[in-house]
Amino acid sequence: MKLSTKSRYGVRALFDMAYHAGTLPAQIKDISRRQRISPRYLEQIFQDLKKAGLLKSRRGPKGGYYLAKAADEITVRDIVLAAEGELQLVDCRKQNRGGKPKTETEAEDTCCEFGNSCVTQILWAEASKKLSDYFGSITLKDLCHRGKELGLEKELDHRFMYFI
Repeated sequence: MKLSTKSRYGVRALFDMAYHAGTLPAQIKDISRRQRISPRYLEQIFQDLKKAGLLKSRRGPKGGYYLAKAADEITVRDIVLAAEGELQLVDCRKQNRGGKPKTETEAEDTCCEFGNSCVTQILWAEASKKLSDYFGSITLKDLCHRGKELGLEKELDHRFMYFI
């Protein structure tokens, strides 16, 4: 499995916001510059993160995007699920007990030609669960601690600096 750039960039962007801005609004242009992500692509990603309740936005000169929850309440799993829609290592899903799908939608959701007799379905389901649990155990606050341990310098937001 390879995570899409939406989820990878989403994690990087929300880490950037938590690390550099904390609870203050952060502007797309600053996140884009620090993380080397296209501002237009960040806007698209942020729309999904807003819908998931992870981000809020504020208009105006001191506006921008800000975390909708505290950094210790947002997990990597939350971000990946908001970006990807699900967290599955493979697309194979179990069919219903009868072996044949009941509806066309159910047929489209089933891609395993072995149906209920596929031994590896359990393996992939367990692996997906472990990955989900692992991502659920890491918060943005944890990533901020890792950033600090790595010696990443925090950038001060020039919008809130006053010179005398």
